Amino acid sequence: MINIIIKSSSRYPIRRKIIKKAIITMLAARQVEDDFEVEVNIIGDRKMRELKKIYLKIDETTDVLSFPLQDDYFINKKKDFIDNPDNLLRLGTIFISYPQARRQANLHKLLIDEEINQLTEHGMLHLLGFHHE
Repeated sequence: MINIIIKSSSRYPIRRKIIKKAIITMLAARQVEDDFEVEVNIIGDRKMRELKKIYLKIDETTDVLSFPLQDDYFINKKKDFIDNPDNLLRLGTIFISYPQARRQANLHKLLIDEEINQLTEHGMLHLLGFHHE
């Protein structure tokens, strides 16, 4: 079972199918075969800034934040992480700032859907345990 929860205000026009496809494609490419759940929230700069200040102690907005529920799932995937009664692997939550994504799309001459797709993939990498400095 694949459960992808996408939350967005009507102020931020997104194409849910593109986000879902990005997640499913990324997990398939990394051979994640477990039943899983992931949540994606499309938010504004004010909320993103608030989250970044609370969790990273940095008072500015950003494009994407991820909050994994599993520690380094992909890196340690031989471990048995599924301990829920429904056998659903809950990977975590991704937050994407729509205004920041729009600015970046304009800067890189991309469609907003392409930028959201890239940010979703970036967030998924973090949920799977890949990190950068």
